[in-house]
Amino acid sequence: MPDPEKVAAVRALLPATRAGIYLNAGTCGPLPAETQRAMDEQAARELAVGRASPDQWAEATAHADEARASVAAVMVADPADIALTHSTTDGLNAIIGSLPWRPGDRVLATAHEHPGGLGPLLALRDRLGVEVERVDIGDGGDPDRVVEAFEAALARPARAILASHVLWTTGAVLPVARLGALARAAGAVSVVDGAQSAGAIPVALDELGVDAYAIPAQKWLLGPEGMGALWVRRSLADATVPAIAGYATYASFDPDSPTLHPGARRFEASGFHRPSVVGFARSLGWLAMYVGVPWAQDRANRLARGLADRLAAIPGVSVVTPRPAQGTLVAFRIAGWTGRQAAAEVAPRAMAILRDLPAVNAVRLSVGFWTTDAELDRVVSVVEQVARHTPGTLPSRQIAVLGSDGRPLA
Repeated sequence: MPDPEKVAAVRALLPATRAGIYLNAGTCGPLPAETQRAMDEQAARELAVGRASPDQWAEATAHADEARASVAAVMVADPADIALTHSTTDGLNAIIGSLPWRPGDRVLATAHEHPGGLGPLLALRDRLGVEVERVDIGDGGDPDRVVEAFEAALARPARAILASHVLWTTGAVLPVARLGALARAAGAVSVVDGAQSAGAIPVALDELGVDAYAIPAQKWLLGPEGMGALWVRRSLADATVPAIAGYATYASFDPDSPTLHPGARRFEASGFHRPSVVGFARSLGWLAMYVGVPWAQDRANRLARGLADRLAAIPGVSVVTPRPAQGTLVAFRIAGWTGRQAAAEVAPRAMAILRDLPAVNAVRLSVGFWTTDAELDRVVSVVEQVARHTPGTLPSRQIAVLGSDGRPLA
């Protein structure tokens, strides 16, 4: 199928793409209509017959197995190494909390880590006196600088390192495979925040060489909120005891001799909203079998690189995202404007769904495979208009009405 026809076909199944130019999958991706139908059907059944039948427990277990297998298929891993979680942060808390921390231990994290990843580390600092060191890696665009910064920090022993595969701030893709090897040589555990990478860039967990990798459902994997997954290297998983152990953690319910699940399953410390489990699996299946993950990632990354080049060519606009290490996120600034001011003008003028990033004082655009060239033309045109002015000289807004092709109607 030619590219424009395929884009039109997938957009027809992503209703939210008709609500505006959808450029914020870095927060939540557009939900496939097929996913919502599957979730609605599951919820309707539970409403009609309840949720307590033993048969339904077996069915829920099968749905969870399907979700783990679907994550493993997209992320190239063994399903036995996947645990379902409620979010990226939930997964990071689970693996970080399972490590044998002692007062005086050190943990390293990039200076760009999201609060969802940094939070578990700060909790360790406050509870046990663990030293949390923020490693300066610049904008993350120079892989050698990133590795050298962590290598220098690891000259003193550390229990673990935490790094995002894709920085939520600058959009840089970090060399996490190299960081994993560095950590392993130093006797540290490598933990990766995959919130902006899972589904957006190619990831093969079995080959990455890190110890743990946490992901969300709702961003680039287009699943429901309140779901995620945690991949844990088998040897590490089997050597740990989760800090929070719930009934789902145990393979045996014998109260006299409970048996932990082998592998990552021991990190599933609670139950899950069953319609969301169904929806997570359905979104992953839709991406893999209908859209095609390699096609989706190649298209999104190609469009994002082109967008960054076009924005950088606009007088007064500086692209924050380091393009040699770019994924699908594009962060930029407009001279004379704060990120919040710029986002507040660009979004309604272009009819775009985007966000500002106070952490780097920039506007962030999340480019997806569903994005069209016409939509990006519109966004670039609006940025050019805003960049010609200051907040005090910009003319009053004229809200654009877009047609089905993403172009403004006359």
